[in-house]
Amino acid sequence: MIPNYRYKPRVFFAATFILTYAFLFAAAYLSFQDENDGLYMILILLALMVPFLISFFMIFASKNSDLKKNFINRLINLRLIRPKMLPVFFLVMPLTVLVSIFISLLFGGSVSQFQLVDGFSFSTGAVPTLFFLMLTACFEELGWRGYAFDSLQSRYTYFMASIVFGILWSLWHFPLIFVNNFYPYNILHENIWYAVNFFVGIIPMGVLISWICIKNRKSIPAAILFHFIVNICQEALNVTQTTKCIETLVITVVVVVIIVLDKEMFFSKVSPVPETKNLAPETQNPASEAH
Repeated sequence: MIPNYRYKPRVFFAATFILTYAFLFAAAYLSFQDENDGLYMILILLALMVPFLISFFMIFASKNSDLKKNFINRLINLRLIRPKMLPVFFLVMPLTVLVSIFISLLFGGSVSQFQLVDGFSFSTGAVPTLFFLMLTACFEELGWRGYAFDSLQSRYTYFMASIVFGILWSLWHFPLIFVNNFYPYNILHENIWYAVNFFVGIIPMGVLISWICIKNRKSIPAAILFHFIVNICQEALNVTQTTKCIETLVITVVVVVIIVLDKEMFFSKVSPVPETKNLAPETQNPASEAH
């Protein structure tokens, strides 16, 4: 967060929601037209780019050089990622999914959920689904971590900023329930409560990704990597929707534990995690740690 810059969260989120919803509702209409398969996917990809494009505009249209340098540094300086956080990157979500499956077995869930899936749970037309999941993580986090979260942090504590972000991030996905063959559309038509769980589950996930990013000195690649791992973990195993509901509860418990253990950070506007003052990558201190 740049102290000599006045963030504009209302402008950012208003512009982001208006443009995203416009692209996604247009894509939803075209997704039911057989001859427009490629066009609706282009609109969805444009919608995914909106948070980044708005963030990029607000940063580089500003006259604040520190804001621009800070964004570039957090984007390219991989030394911001703390090595001791890497086990968290790669273990939290896989373990969350596995624990959720084990709990589901107590309620009659099938052991077949431990099997790898044959295909993805939704269709992206001509765009390879794995590539789509990577683009999703990339463009979203470039926007959310590039400008959005800092703009909320300028008004709230980390805890409130994380909760508000999680709610807004959930609402940002809303039009996807109207896009034919997309995951939210498919589960809505399977059971409305599965769709409700999808949107509710995004909120604690938003808090978790925010925490990961903050703990890595607000590294944007850190958020992108973890977001991508989340996407893969949600698609890798043959998990039922009932287990997905359990997973939401498990993630919520994980987040509550993190908040309790790291309350100093969450309930302060100034993070105990040092934010770099010298913004060029070569001037960073890779050994600085949170306390």
